Amino acid sequence: MPQKVAIPAAGSPAGATSDNAGVKSARRAIDLIETFAANDVWLSLSDLHTRTGFPRSSLHGLLKTLLEAGWLEADANTARYRLGVRALICGTAYLDRDPVVPFATEALELVREKTGLTAHFARRNGTEVVYLETRESTRSTHLVSRVGRTLPAHATALGKALLAELTHDEINELMPHQLAALTPNTITSLDALHAECAATRERGYASELEEGSLGVRCVAAVIPYRIPGTDAMSCSMPVGQVTDEDVRRVGELLAETTAELGQRLRRAGIR
Repeated sequence: MPQKVAIPAAGSPAGATSDNAGVKSARRAIDLIETFAANDVWLSLSDLHTRTGFPRSSLHGLLKTLLEAGWLEADANTARYRLGVRALICGTAYLDRDPVVPFATEALELVREKTGLTAHFARRNGTEVVYLETRESTRSTHLVSRVGRTLPAHATALGKALLAELTHDEINELMPHQLAALTPNTITSLDALHAECAATRERGYASELEEGSLGVRCVAAVIPYRIPGTDAMSCSMPVGQVTDEDVRRVGELLAETTAELGQRLRRAGIR
């Protein structure tokens, strides 16, 4: 008996299926949302076409769908778009459902109470770190990182603490050969990154001096409840207000606090 041959739907390219089209459309919708997330300005259809390369006809449909679903909002006067409130709702749901966050928040508050400094809890996502929780300094207000902010791992103490969990080869496979500079002090080579990771392992905490932001230095320690570690805590300090000895004491406090936090998470069965 001859086999039946699937006939593409009208307007579909030969060999395409509705499933493939659906996957492609979903991938484009995700890419579009991430494009908005990576830009802090309102974007027009022309802007999006330039940034994504998607056909304008596809962009029209995607924008309409995302707008109706609340993932985008539009400025009727300029025909530009930005992320809508739905993005915040789903992002908040991620934090609300993460079992680590309540434990980490308690530890952040303890660190802030003991140091008076801004404390952060973050997770590595590939070559970046994502800030999941922050407790503001009692001394100043300009060292606060927004929840959901991402920074390159190599330019932050948080990232270095987490990269130090990986092997030499794993770091080489993960990171680009040339690392982007956020400030004149940012390390930009893999050799320098390997040296920083080695120092982090020996010291028990990571450190950076004006590599992520000018005027700010930071220390961080991994939370040891997963292997390799995925989460870390840090403290940010104004350069002119702390000494090297202050930084050492804060680093050691973080290493102690994260070790205790890791034990608590393991006892609670959180992996």
